[in-house]
Amino acid sequence: MQESSRKEIILTNKAQQPGGMPYSQAIKVGNTVYVAGQGPFEPDTGMCNGDTLEYQARRTLENMKAILEAAGAKMSDVVKVTVFLEPGADFDKFNEYYKEYFSAPYPARAITGVNQGFLVQMDAIAVIGS
Repeated sequence: MQESSRKEIILTNKAQQPGGMPYSQAIKVGNTVYVAGQGPFEPDTGMCNGDTLEYQARRTLENMKAILEAAGAKMSDVVKVTVFLEPGADFDKFNEYYKEYFSAPYPARAITGVNQGFLVQMDAIAVIGS
């Protein structure tokens, strides 16, 4: 296995910890970072302390940003995002918050519905230096 293709586990205390669950916050292979699904969890407590779309979207995006930074990446390196929105969530409002973290050229994006007790969750793929 070449050095550039080794999996590197990314872990930061600035985002929700896996907490004994069998997943990594992110995996870095070469200059590509695969960020696991993130939700609106406070890094220090692991709890979701807000029930508004604004709170949950910003907390989720802040968690993603912290994980990317721990991997040596930036939000501008993100090339693909999957967004899981609660059915009925205000899509236009979500886009306002999203554009505070991403700018043109925007990452490729898929949005699907989710009903897991949260209004928003996201995962991402970033290519450092893209």
